[in-house]
Amino acid sequence: MNEIVAIDWRGAAPLARDEFEAVIRAVGAERYHDKHEFHKLLHGGKLQKEQVAAWALNRYCYQEAVPRKDAAFMSRVHDRELRREWIHRIHDHDGLGEEGGGIERWLVLTDALGFSRDYVTSRRGALPATKFAVEAYVRFVVEQPLVVAVASSLTELFAPSIHRERIVGMLENYDFVDDQVMAYFKRRLTQAPRDSEFALGYVLDNARTRAEQEACVGAVRFKCDVLWAQLDALHHAYVTPGLIPPGAWRPGEANV
Repeated sequence: MNEIVAIDWRGAAPLARDEFEAVIRAVGAERYHDKHEFHKLLHGGKLQKEQVAAWALNRYCYQEAVPRKDAAFMSRVHDRELRREWIHRIHDHDGLGEEGGGIERWLVLTDALGFSRDYVTSRRGALPATKFAVEAYVRFVVEQPLVVAVASSLTELFAPSIHRERIVGMLENYDFVDDQVMAYFKRRLTQAPRDSEFALGYVLDNARTRAEQEACVGAVRFKCDVLWAQLDALHHAYVTPGLIPPGAWRPGEANV
């Protein structure tokens, strides 16, 4: 049996800036959830409307968790300039003034799929694994050093490509999807690159030791695992073998 050995990076020289960035980006090439079979089915028009609905219902839990984790992060930050930069992430999701934000745009999607907003926002019908995964992400951001917490957001580096693929694939393949329904993803085409550029610069500047760098790379892997686990749960419950746990939404049930 092969024994897993933890590597002690404390005495190792830090990676050069370009090497560090390359290692971070390599995580996406290996682990980002655009490679998951469920996403291939979703983007390729291979899912039934009820399966797309299950995805949108469960993904809401993640969308709702994002501003909570950002608020938790900001509560730990004493650097005023960092707080000023980070706060727009909350506005992007929760909205500000007359701008409804990303959560409102996500609810337009679940509206189109037949769910009542009260049911979606209650999270009652979401899979247990979905809720465990997103809360693990919030806890990670609360508990880890600030630079590692920021690094966990760097999956946004890989997001624009999946949003472009999703917009094209879903508009082409599903007659219950239109431009208004896909508004969330279109807005993220500009928001995600802005956010990831700042976060990447912060991580490259502030992870100064090899141990800190490796912890940041581990944070990106962890976040990829959070996203992957959600799709594993969806595939298991709504594609194959189709084992929906007690309490989770079942196709054919009233979506209220």
